[in-house]
Amino acid sequence: MDIRLSQCFLAVDDHDKALAFYRDVLGMEVRNDVGFENMRWVTVGSPSQPDVEIVLEPPLADPNASPADREAMAELLAKGLLRGVIFRTDDCDATFERLRAAGAEVIQEPIDQPYGVRDCSFRDPSGNMLRFNQPRA
Repeated sequence: MDIRLSQCFLAVDDHDKALAFYRDVLGMEVRNDVGFENMRWVTVGSPSQPDVEIVLEPPLADPNASPADREAMAELLAKGLLRGVIFRTDDCDATFERLRAAGAEVIQEPIDQPYGVRDCSFRDPSGNMLRFNQPRA
């Protein structure tokens, strides 16, 4: 059986700001931009991984969700309490400097971790944590 990752989802509160970050700062390509029932989904991906996509979705992408549930999700997103993603990079320090220079919110500067990577982390414009790791030799 061959199972591979195809898509993962990140909640965003402003698709235009998220798109500017993921496309213009991280260099991802836009693969889809869809609106439905006053919601929007933007799919981005790394040009080097054409079969893996990140879907930027509303904080609670369910048209049947209650207003209270929508508010709770928006609050969790604003606090940065929703999960993020981990990217692999060939040069953690250069990636860090590029994102910091672009104004991304720094969570952690590059550091060698005991589990075999050098990594750093940022928040995207919606508050999601993004880690960038480089395997150590």
